[in-house]
Amino acid sequence: METSFALTGKGYVIVAADTTAARSIVKMKVDEDKIKELGTHLLMAYSGEPGDTVQFAEYVERNIRLYQIRNLYPLRPPAAASWIRRSLAQSLRSRSPYSVNLLLGGYDKSEDKPNLYWIDYLGSVVEVPFAAHGYGSYFALSLLDRYHDPEAPLEEGLATLRRCIDEVAKRLVVSPSNYKVKVVDKDGVREVEI
Repeated sequence: METSFALTGKGYVIVAADTTAARSIVKMKVDEDKIKELGTHLLMAYSGEPGDTVQFAEYVERNIRLYQIRNLYPLRPPAAASWIRRSLAQSLRSRSPYSVNLLLGGYDKSEDKPNLYWIDYLGSVVEVPFAAHGYGSYFALSLLDRYHDPEAPLEEGLATLRRCIDEVAKRLVVSPSNYKVKVVDKDGVREVEI
């Protein structure tokens, strides 16, 4: 019953993911961080099969860090999205494909603009102004479609995200209780309370 949301605004990307780790009908953990910081200006929220998600997220994190060490500069968000898509597509054609869905958010310092990418387990990637994965997406996408403003300040973006979280809590039978929210902008990545 995983849920993750992300949206862009004027100079920022907000990424939120529930903190519940569950298997079937059993909650294993309620403080799982499903948002991986891939760099100073790059975040990735992941959901899917528990083993696959953690292994793939760590694989991506290590390889993006390796790229930065070898080349002395970090991958920009569009390049990171392309590399992640290629890695998922390659695993899909192997005997052990990863079953992960991702939301990749970053701030491109060279172009001074936020980027958000929706990536699914089939290796599809799309740059979007807002996105969601999981059961909560059924309720949140219509709210994001109606209330998202690409020129909104951070406070308004957080209010839109709060609307999505409240709607999921109200309408989803097994809704997650806690969310972790992170923002990436020109100053880097930080966690915010909602």
